[in-house]
Amino acid sequence: MALAPLAGITVFENDSFVAGPSSCLALAQLGAEVIKIDPLQGGPDIDRWPITPEGRSIYWGSLNRNKRSVAIDLRSEKGQELAQALITSPGENAGVFVENNVGRPFLSDEVLRGKRADLIHVKVQGSADGGPGVDYTVNAEAGIPLITGSPELDGPTNHALPAWDLLCGQAAATAVVTGLLHRRSTDEGLYEEIALKDIALAAIANLGWYTETLQPAGERAKHGNHIFGSFGSDFATADGRYVMVTAITKRQWGNLVSVTGLTDVVSALETALATDFSLETNRYTYRETLEALLKPWFASRTAAQITADLDGSGVLWAPYASVGEVAQEVLSGQDGPAGQGVLRTLESDALGTMLVGASPIRVNGEYLAEDTPTVFGSETDAVLTERLGLGSAEIGRLHDEGIIAS
Repeated sequence: MALAPLAGITVFENDSFVAGPSSCLALAQLGAEVIKIDPLQGGPDIDRWPITPEGRSIYWGSLNRNKRSVAIDLRSEKGQELAQALITSPGENAGVFVENNVGRPFLSDEVLRGKRADLIHVKVQGSADGGPGVDYTVNAEAGIPLITGSPELDGPTNHALPAWDLLCGQAAATAVVTGLLHRRSTDEGLYEEIALKDIALAAIANLGWYTETLQPAGERAKHGNHIFGSFGSDFATADGRYVMVTAITKRQWGNLVSVTGLTDVVSALETALATDFSLETNRYTYRETLEALLKPWFASRTAAQITADLDGSGVLWAPYASVGEVAQEVLSGQDGPAGQGVLRTLESDALGTMLVGASPIRVNGEYLAEDTPTVFGSETDAVLTERLGLGSAEIGRLHDEGIIAS
């Protein structure tokens, strides 16, 4: 039986895009019942890319699996009352709400708390003043794109991963657990707000990067694929592949020099430059020189030869893989039997074979990996019956009036 630490907890969700849905997916993977309330035609991310050839959103289907989907006409007064009643429905382990709404006053904390005083309400925002923001705009404001990418390229370089969204999602999940612990000890609810921009600013500040700009050297320049403050770079192989090699510690550097047969050359270079490459700061200072010294060794070998030479050598390295290659490794079982690692296959009527991630939190050595596809709106009738006690006649009238999905 799969472990479910949050079994018995019911979380209501009304949100879109990454931060909110990813937080509730994490809670569902820990065993919570997550009921996602959406407008009749879906939220603004219902058709978001990537999509299947038939136009179904892989994005929505992946982030919203393991949830019970309820579709209600949130523009109608009756639909709004149903949403409020669900979110504030009774139960010791209910009354938990995650949202990122703008312009839905009927879901404000003041209104909802008037119906359930011990509500745990987590609101994801763009900025702390309530202004809009998405990962891409927040990243631009936080300063990261101007230190990302090749130094030969003028202007900013964005990255593909919505890192701040994902961090915000995990902070929102933490906020839910915080609220549950607080309510258990005090019988009081909490209203918790998390701004995406605050997530980015706090994370960067806690790494010391803003303080760094106050030092005499000023702002950091772009470094391409070099690791700031240490030695690490990408290298091309003889067969057109790439590997990432790092030497953060003295031992890792010594292992790299030894396996590449450059011990004498590096020693002579240290003498010529009057430096000591066992020190991380010196490896960083002369990173381009060391990169040029190592390039021929990698360029003369195929990826397979490099793997044979570096595996077990104590060098910290990894081959670059495309997203598709990672997926094929899972499907082929190259990375261990399918279904035993963090990546799993899940069959969906709408999306076919999906590759999804189990909760990365392993409990007693086990991934928490129960997964179920979510079909938009499919749980509407059942949830309204279970949570609000509506009978079949009332459910039928709601269908007839277009308040809930047919």
